[in-house]
Amino acid sequence: MKFSIVITTYNRLTLLKRAVYSACRQTVPCDVIVVDDCSTDGTQEYMTALCSQNPHVLYHRNKINLGHSQSVNRGVELATGDWIKPLDDDDYLAAECVEMMQNAIQLRPQAVICSAQALQVDEQEKPLYLTCTMGQGLVCYIPQGDIHRGMLLEEVPFGTPAQVAFQRDAFLKSGGWDSSLDANFDDIDSWLKIAQFGDALFINRCLAYRTVWSGSYNQKLTLLTRLKTHILIKHKIYQFVDPQDQDQIPQLRHIENYLRLHWSLIALKQRQWRKAFSLAASAPLDLQAWQLLFRRFQREQTVNSFLPPAVFPQLVHNLREQTTATGSLIQNYTTLRWGLKAWQNHRPIQAFQLASLALCSPTAWPLFFTLFSPPMGCPPGILLHPNHITLLKIICFLQKKAPSSLTDVQEFHLCLKFRLVRLAFHQRRWFILWQYLWPLLGSRSAWRLLIKLWFRHNRRQRETEIRKIILMDALKTGL
Repeated sequence: MKFSIVITTYNRLTLLKRAVYSACRQTVPCDVIVVDDCSTDGTQEYMTALCSQNPHVLYHRNKINLGHSQSVNRGVELATGDWIKPLDDDDYLAAECVEMMQNAIQLRPQAVICSAQALQVDEQEKPLYLTCTMGQGLVCYIPQGDIHRGMLLEEVPFGTPAQVAFQRDAFLKSGGWDSSLDANFDDIDSWLKIAQFGDALFINRCLAYRTVWSGSYNQKLTLLTRLKTHILIKHKIYQFVDPQDQDQIPQLRHIENYLRLHWSLIALKQRQWRKAFSLAASAPLDLQAWQLLFRRFQREQTVNSFLPPAVFPQLVHNLREQTTATGSLIQNYTTLRWGLKAWQNHRPIQAFQLASLALCSPTAWPLFFTLFSPPMGCPPGILLHPNHITLLKIICFLQKKAPSSLTDVQEFHLCLKFRLVRLAFHQRRWFILWQYLWPLLGSRSAWRLLIKLWFRHNRRQRETEIRKIILMDALKTGL
């Protein structure tokens, strides 16, 4: 198996040097192809000198400016590797990136796409946000039939070129990158098409670094353009989802409203107040869209709680900025959520500062427990305990395979949830305990089952006592 790293660049010589250095210092040998889209900042002279020193580096300069997508296509055509690792010039790789991807692919040769966690950094390379994990263990296998559903619900965290590698033959069969989406979800569109030809792998290790800065290509596009393209991509993905799974996923209108909420929050962060309200439209009235948004926050917070402590206040500040104009209800909910998160991280003063205004809110707590009750199949790590993860998998399996109308199945669901509450209690995870217990308190079926279990437990205790008496009498008689 041979890897080729394809780097596209345009007038970013300083950043390009870092990207090329990270590609050349991989722990396994691989070719590096740099496609220059007619740069005028000295890139040609630098790359010509580098190619004369390193025979594994190939430099290609486009005759005319083709754009990002066409440059990627050209780089793949020039590559000789079986697998391609694309890389933008403002991103860079960990030294063991290619080696770990090779090892993962050898475990599943049917895979056509492989991704890994990536850390977003600012221009000073300070950490901002870490991609969510997926599944358990170091390498997670994703069957071909589950890829598109996972991409639609953002449970499969395929992202930017920095964190993804793909099989060259599958890429060529898919038709390459679409130039009409240049620098605007052209990568996601490509992963969608490549996934038609095989399985996928995800490595739960940070192997790439993506720079978030004002000079990136997508920052030059308006938020409305990015929103429309994002909705278009979701429509494309929805068409590839297995028809049997379409009844189990949210309707497209809810997904569209979720995207509107997401991009309106970005507009609020950028202090574009009018743009935020125009992007949101009627989406704030869609409760299921809010559920999708907060589930995304939940997944991100689960992973990013492990970021350095200095990053946490900045994340809190950013999220509070996003909720400035979304109304007191959502603002109280957000500050309450982050206050509890700070309490979990043993920061009581910061927790009180964040949640002080929301603690007495009559609406924030019901919204918190309604929207934040964990969905079936929620990502592992909410309770860092193997028993908890196993119970969640059983519940998720039952919901997919067993008819929920059966009384026995309903009781089994509730019984498993009570076991989760008990597990959280023994671990003293009070916040998690209330997440599970709150929906059960308002369920008549749950109370009926609890009474039934209590009577059954008492009956078993009486039966045990009777057995002990009979055994003692038998022993005395024998003596």
